[in-house]
Amino acid sequence: MRLIFFYLMRSVFIYQLVACAAIFTFAHNQKNMSDQHLSEQEIIRREKRTELTKAGIDAYPAALYPVNTTAAFIKENYKGEENKAAFAAVCIAGRIMSVRDMGKANFAVLQDSTGKIQFYIRQDDICPGEDKSLYQNVWKKLIDIGDIIGIKGYVFTTKTGETSIHVTGFTILTKSLRPLPIVKEKDGEAFDEVTDTEFRYRQRYADLIVNPAVKEVFIKRTKMVNAMRTFLNEHGALEVDTPVLQSIPGGAAARPFITHHNALDVPMYMRIANELYLKRLIVGGFEWVYEFSRNFRNEGMDRTHNPEFTVLEFYTAYKDYEWMMDITEQLLEKTAIATNETAIVKSGENEISFAAPYKRITMYDAIKEHTSFDISEMDEEGIRNVCVQLKIHADAKWGKGKLIDEIFGSKCEHHYIQPTFITDYPVEMSPLTKKHRSKAGLVERFELMINGKEIANAYSELNDPIEQRERFEEQVKLMERGDDEAMFIDHDFLRALEYGMPPTSGIGFGIDRLCMLLTGQVSIQDVLLFPMMRPEKMD
Repeated sequence: MRLIFFYLMRSVFIYQLVACAAIFTFAHNQKNMSDQHLSEQEIIRREKRTELTKAGIDAYPAALYPVNTTAAFIKENYKGEENKAAFAAVCIAGRIMSVRDMGKANFAVLQDSTGKIQFYIRQDDICPGEDKSLYQNVWKKLIDIGDIIGIKGYVFTTKTGETSIHVTGFTILTKSLRPLPIVKEKDGEAFDEVTDTEFRYRQRYADLIVNPAVKEVFIKRTKMVNAMRTFLNEHGALEVDTPVLQSIPGGAAARPFITHHNALDVPMYMRIANELYLKRLIVGGFEWVYEFSRNFRNEGMDRTHNPEFTVLEFYTAYKDYEWMMDITEQLLEKTAIATNETAIVKSGENEISFAAPYKRITMYDAIKEHTSFDISEMDEEGIRNVCVQLKIHADAKWGKGKLIDEIFGSKCEHHYIQPTFITDYPVEMSPLTKKHRSKAGLVERFELMINGKEIANAYSELNDPIEQRERFEEQVKLMERGDDEAMFIDHDFLRALEYGMPPTSGIGFGIDRLCMLLTGQVSIQDVLLFPMMRPEKMD
């Protein structure tokens, strides 16, 4: 028995030795792999970090740095002799973007959140005594482009007329271990910008550092959203929040992302729209509600589509789609002016005016105008034949509404550059929309087209619970035919409607596409700080 115990213990000991050796080998290999993937510059910068520590300098200090101004404020307000006393003791922090080495003096450029400013640093100013090590051993040898520093000094004008800071002291705030991409500049203009989209979208943090114009796009985006929020607040709307995880994906025809709720042990869906929840609030007694929502659709990606996107939706009781067109014109004109100080924007070769009023045309008239086919009286088979004649793909599982949507998208949409309301859609295309009060087979709906793309979608909302149930059941039939974008039946929403929803108008704006227009961008990825990308291999 003792012999068995001995052999068992010896086996455990040997196993532990092998395991420890394996762990050591793995860690060692990981370190070697990490070292192997470092560039020469990255290795040198890590060595400089070590040298700073040896010199007693913390490369990542936690102390508060007393910034009292910005690059933009100095450049906009410094007037030389007229007010130099007000700029005699400035303290600013930012990233070193370039250095011109002149021996015992350097000119360099610092970039903070507001822009760039030149500074002049001289050995005798920061090392007034005998010890010149701070300049020679730290500034000259251990500081790199990309490092974040704090500088103190006074503002002056150089012989060439450039407003600059004469440095009297500096502090290392963050040592950069990875070199920045090089962007060459001349006379304040960049002529060798970093344009590789794979780099720019994947490393947006670096993109924002080296391409200042990118930051301006996102500043404008914030101005745009703030202007829309201010307009709605001033008109009496209430901002609300609705669930991102939903038991039923409703409010739009789209393919959802599916996940699982562990505690409830039920499948859940990322929201494709917030419409049905906002209309529940109208049932509950709120008369005007809105939400800037993040929506998720498990569909394609291109220059105007991202699986995760932002939408503004609002719903107003006792209004209809005619009123909604009027308020949309007012909202967008004011938003354009707030974003760009003008209602006219440039998008590629197109000059687009957001000034009201906007053109209005029915969907059937638009199709007739651009295809010569009048489909207003056709059944599904007739419209399918039109698709064949127009050489438009017509999937067998698509119903009448989807076929009409394909014809409009393929042959009409791109013609509408100036803001245009496409109105009065076929009932088959709009399961949540009230039937037209005077045109049989149509609903009171519009889409706003700008620069050839849909920017907004709006209805006079369907509030008859019996008819809404019938529309949902038609969607189920489409789902059974294989349409994975057809809507589910939302029984709770139907229950809400049975309590009574007042006449209501609602709209959804594609915030990302609107931002593209107002900032002159051609790709949706350029107005998303972190667009969706394939996972990167981090070997």
